[in-house]
Amino acid sequence: MSKIFKFHNDVDTDQIIASQYLLLPNIEEMKGYTFESLDGEFAKSAKPGDIIVAGENFGCGSSREQAPSVLKALGIKAVIAKSFARIFYRNAINIGLPVLVSKDFYDVAEAGKEASLDLAEGTIEFAGTTYTCTKLPPYMQNILNQGGLIASLNQED
Repeated sequence: MSKIFKFHNDVDTDQIIASQYLLLPNIEEMKGYTFESLDGEFAKSAKPGDIIVAGENFGCGSSREQAPSVLKALGIKAVIAKSFARIFYRNAINIGLPVLVSKDFYDVAEAGKEASLDLAEGTIEFAGTTYTCTKLPPYMQNILNQGGLIASLNQED
């Protein structure tokens, strides 16, 4: 089971990781400031396997790869949103963070409650009901299993 962290529409990359923290030397040091402006306790509360649920246009703003990277570094299992900003989506896949679209789940998801996410089947079980989300094709699941597109390409040598 995964704990749900729920955020609104139009969460931008500066809200995920503010620009002043990009000066820190690495993702491990940056991750402690994830979502600082929206939820000051997020980085301390999030545990590996937790999920983020958001509305429309998650990850809009700059093209900084650190935004999905801090989420992955915290162990976030997946981000499930009504829609994603294109560059955030691409960056997430590049680093191996599952990003899934579900048009219905946001409206019923409750912060702090638990849900069960099946990436292979493209389903979310919550409060006795099953919701659908992006079902990743096998090649995409393979890329994520290898740690992202870059890691996948490096393993093809």
